[in-house]
Amino acid sequence: MDVKNDVVVCTPLECESLEEMVASMEKAKAEGADVVELCMASMAAPYLSHQVVDQLLERKTLPAIVSFRLKSSRTLSKGGCYDTCLKVLKRALELDVEFVEMDYEVACEVNMAEYLHNRSNTRIIVSNYVNDGRPSVEKLVDIIACMQATGADVIKLDLCVDYITDLAPIFTVLTHCQVPLIAMAVGNSGLISQLLGPKFGGFLVYGSLGGKPVPGLPSLVSLRQVYKLEYTNADTKVFGLVSNPVAHSKGPILYNPTFRHMGYNGIYVPMLVDDIEEFFETYSGSDFAGFSVGIPHKEAAIRCCDEVHPTAKSIGAVNTIVRRPMDGKLIGYNTDCEAAISAIEDALTERKVSSKGVPNSTSSLISGRTFVLIGAGGAGRALAFGAKYKGARIVIFNRDYKRAKALADEVSGEALLYEALEMFRPETGAILANASAIGMEPNSHQSPVSKEALRAYDLVFDVVYTPRNTQLLKEAAEVGVTTVSGVEMFVRQALGQFRLFTGGSAPEDLMRKLVMEQF
Repeated sequence: MDVKNDVVVCTPLECESLEEMVASMEKAKAEGADVVELCMASMAAPYLSHQVVDQLLERKTLPAIVSFRLKSSRTLSKGGCYDTCLKVLKRALELDVEFVEMDYEVACEVNMAEYLHNRSNTRIIVSNYVNDGRPSVEKLVDIIACMQATGADVIKLDLCVDYITDLAPIFTVLTHCQVPLIAMAVGNSGLISQLLGPKFGGFLVYGSLGGKPVPGLPSLVSLRQVYKLEYTNADTKVFGLVSNPVAHSKGPILYNPTFRHMGYNGIYVPMLVDDIEEFFETYSGSDFAGFSVGIPHKEAAIRCCDEVHPTAKSIGAVNTIVRRPMDGKLIGYNTDCEAAISAIEDALTERKVSSKGVPNSTSSLISGRTFVLIGAGGAGRALAFGAKYKGARIVIFNRDYKRAKALADEVSGEALLYEALEMFRPETGAILANASAIGMEPNSHQSPVSKEALRAYDLVFDVVYTPRNTQLLKEAAEVGVTTVSGVEMFVRQALGQFRLFTGGSAPEDLMRKLVMEQF
């Protein structure tokens, strides 16, 4: 883990004018880019003269790729566009820019020998846009062979993917390709194509400038500060959050620095997964070593496991899956239950200590209380079973009443219609736990119950941790109710998860510090 690799990070710049292009280049340099791609087709026609190309390359502050994609050109005339493309690329070659990138269609039509011979240090990238649904390894190999025949120094595949499973053939090709290869998969499901590119042998990775999010591209800042891909190599173990949505995940900012701190060769990435069973069937190799499981897959994930820990089996949901090294089997666990219940118990204990001194009873302070639960999904199941084990009376509200009733029957509780939640008034000492996604960013203004209704509770817990202080918790605090943030549950479940991932100890002080600094 101490050995850094030469990972090249590039950011594409699509600007209309020379000044904007130069300013963006400076910003890219400040954010940690090694190379910039100057997308010349994005520039307005008046800025595509030899003089402007000369000035741009003269003023560049980073090594550059000069590209001209015909399909994205702003010029209207097809003939004019093609001619302009050739002029720009030839001029960049004459000026000895580091890289020139041309479309495969162009490379097939021009006399490539002229380009290859009339250069000194410039390397030529030939790129091909592949929009073939889910291309097989064989299909990609054929495409690469045709592209390599042009004499290109570097091959680049631009792919549009609909599902994260579409990326598996790309990783296989990256691993075995005999020529320098860049794979850039656009779309939200394509993010790990860049984050895992260095592991599988990608020539370079792409990141976006801050303030300009691009689907499928991590930001330059996250590449440099969170993922630090220079520590990634072929032996790096892959971990990640399997969820939909997944953009809210704070796991990368917690696990990646912790892996590096402990000297563990691992990377943690967001994994936008639609079909969890297909996901695990596709990514079945030992490289993919462990997974956090999020919304809405915690219950379905059990079917993907070869073995399930007794606690997770009784709950009927897993939030952690580890691939056992000795035989590759998937083992499911649930660290949510203990994390949430212990966070609630500790908050109740702290309040009792501050008001009445150290409690004498060894039984849980949850015992005998009414535990009102909103949500009957994976997180809700963990809370319901945890509260049952502690001796609480459980009342469940869920938009789907049948789901609430099924869970209530399993924990000997009661299910009520969701519409009755607002008017429900439990006896003194009740606990309210929100295990739904209500209040999660970007809908952070929402709360499952009104401020007035919160007065009936002794403690309010929210599994939502983005934002850290949800609308529900804000309003509960305003009426004097003890609150417990989902951040506390997140930290505790992550400690258990980290131990399962690595088979070692978890640095609690560091992990808690990272979370509190970032949330």
